[in-house]
Amino acid sequence: MPKILIIDDEKVIRSTLKEILEYEKYQVDEAQDGEQGLQMLQEKEYDLVLCDIKMPKMDGLEVLEKSAEMEKQPQFIMISAHGSIETAVEATKKGAFDFVPKPPDLNRLLLTVRNALDKKSLEFETKVLKKKLSQKFDMVGVSPAIKQVKETIEKVAPTDARVLITGPNGTGKELVAHWLHQKSNRSQAPFIAVNCAAIPAELIESELFGHEKGSFTSAVKQRIGKFEQADGGTLFLDEIGDMSLSAQSKVLRALQEHKITRVGGDKDIKVDVRVLAATNKDLRKEIEEGNFREDLYHRLSVILIQVPALKDRKGDIPLLVNKFLEDIAKEYGTTKKDINKEALAVLQDFPWTGNIRELRNVVERLVILGDKTISLEDVKKYADY
Repeated sequence: MPKILIIDDEKVIRSTLKEILEYEKYQVDEAQDGEQGLQMLQEKEYDLVLCDIKMPKMDGLEVLEKSAEMEKQPQFIMISAHGSIETAVEATKKGAFDFVPKPPDLNRLLLTVRNALDKKSLEFETKVLKKKLSQKFDMVGVSPAIKQVKETIEKVAPTDARVLITGPNGTGKELVAHWLHQKSNRSQAPFIAVNCAAIPAELIESELFGHEKGSFTSAVKQRIGKFEQADGGTLFLDEIGDMSLSAQSKVLRALQEHKITRVGGDKDIKVDVRVLAATNKDLRKEIEEGNFREDLYHRLSVILIQVPALKDRKGDIPLLVNKFLEDIAKEYGTTKKDINKEALAVLQDFPWTGNIRELRNVVERLVILGDKTISLEDVKKYADY
């Protein structure tokens, strides 16, 4: 049940509003002035505050301003008999959801209350999703190699510098790209990932730049490409070493001129995109063999981040195994399994040619097939080594 606090120095107003809101199944408390209201906000959590502006001791705008310093700030609806456009604008600038004049229209008040609580609920859901996303893309490890990657991300993320992320398959290159985006000034804008190796060469240009209706046989309608979808945010080009030379030249133009042209179109479209790229190939060798443009390589590799193979950070394996055990238990809705020291020691000695992705798969298999405490025998039986 949503909790609402009414702060008003007029007892009649407080009583009337409380009666109306309680009839609508809200839990309602009252405060007779700004000081008492602020104290109650500090002592209890509320979802919404209906706050008068003109009050003795402390006015409503001051209560609103001071509440902004709280960790969990409720939504505010300001109410006043002395309202003006200037007052409403000032209240909104300070963070109020809306401004309602006295005496309030009942239907408008209840609609505003519902909208404010919906916004509060949406903000909470967004925070939960962001927390889950952060946990999903958590970068686990304390080895020198992974510390170096983390330090580079911290330095580079706030800039708009293009980054080329290299490393073997399964090492977590996309994870690095996500962290670069999350820690950047573009974190509220889209993060669009494209696996260049998974898209046929004849379709990659349409995928990246979009196409106009009728530009080729199957183009039955206009399509917006990944560059436009990522406008204002980050575009992650995974496995860029597999991109066709034709597409490479168009990507180069987009990076140089900050504009693209849809396939079959003649109109330039401006795009504001930070491009991150990743590959498991040696692009220098690809350049020598004529498979990759050298000028594009230099455009993409303003910053180079080499993600280490798991064999080069074996000290992180116990931490990774523990995280995977926790994640898998949450996914399956089961109790987290333990693993004994002997089993963990053997896992640390494996070559892990598939890197972190392979380790995660093996841990999941051990969780499904192993005992309550994963043993050395379970590892020997189910780990394929």
